[in-house]
Amino acid sequence: MSTKFNTNKRSLRGEVKRAIKRYYRNLDGENPIELYNLTISQIEPPLLEVVLKKCKGNQSQASKILGLNRGTLRKKMAKYGLL
Repeated sequence: MSTKFNTNKRSLRGEVKRAIKRYYRNLDGENPIELYNLTISQIEPPLLEVVLKKCKGNQSQASKILGLNRGTLRKKMAKYGLL
């Protein structure tokens, strides 16, 4: 399965880009620290929550949708208190 980046205004990529730009504006010229880790730690939990809810808690199905093995999914769920 190939991955295409959807660049229309409704794409996830576009939404994330707008959120990061908004975050920078709110910093009033200050430089963020560890922006990558901050971004991942803010995006990953709701991603997992929504997918798990859509899968009615079925971790095998959620791991397939997310492209993670089930053990990795469980590790991330534990990290964010989702178990």
